[in-house]
Parts: sequence; C-alpha cells; structure tokens
Amino acid sequence: MFDNVLLPIDLTHPESWEKALPLAVKMCGEGGTLHVLAIVHDVGSAMVASYLPKDFEQKALQGAKADLDAFVANEVPGGTKAVAHVGHGHVPEHILSAADDVAADLIVIAAHPSELRTFLVGSHVGKVVRHATRPVLVVR
Repeated sequence: MFDNVLLPIDLTHPESWEKALPLAVKMCGEGGTLHVLAIVHDVGSAMVASYLPKDFEQKALQGAKADLDAFVANEVPGGTKAVAHVGHGHVPEHILSAADDVAADLIVIAAHPSELRTFLVGSHVGKVVRHATRPVLVVR
C-alpha cells in the first residue's frame, strides 16, 4: 500500500468523492495517511475581486477548512489516518503542488460526472494526469 495518498475533492459535488474515497482509503492500507484536499477557486480578475468584500477569500478559506474538517470526521472511515488540507488558486496546479507538499505516493481523483460518458478526461483531471510526477488513479 501507499504511505501518503492525496484525494482532491469538491465538497459541493459528492460524485467527486463517493467512489474515490473508498479506493483512496483502501490504497492507504493500515499504515498510510489519507490527505484530503479541497481547493477554493481563485476569483480571477481584479475587477471581479473589487466587487467582493475585502475579506472574502479569507472567509472562503476558513469556511472550506471547517467544511472539510467536518467531511473528514463524518465520511472517512474510523481507523484511517486522515489530514484535511485547503488550498487556494488554480485547481490542477494546486493539486500537483499539494502532492509535492505532502510527499504523496499516489493521487486518487474522480473524473468529472459529465466526463463519465465521454472517452476524454476533463481539463482538471487531464492536466493532473499529464503533469504529475507520481501515479494518478482516475476513478470513473
């Protein structure tokens, strides 16, 4: 099994973790650590950011961390060592960066639900697969 498994999820889309979480837990085995990652998207342009409250991103990060901690407590099976991580920015780049930060041996990521019907893997997952320096398990 793997020592460190990274599972990037989108808390607003259960299909990003319903099938991937059990596989990620299985890949950790008894001694591995599951690193669950949620990413708060960057708002993009400065013009868009100017219409938001000054502390918008900070509050979004705090809210995401609280939600992810609750997710880990409620959804990750007991006996699994799990750590919640919240990032901010461009999704594929942050997944790859987080994989380096936690020394992930494996990235487990769910294909986007609309991608389940197509042969091609979506943009975020595809970028992670193409640029990862470690194994990536795409769950469909």
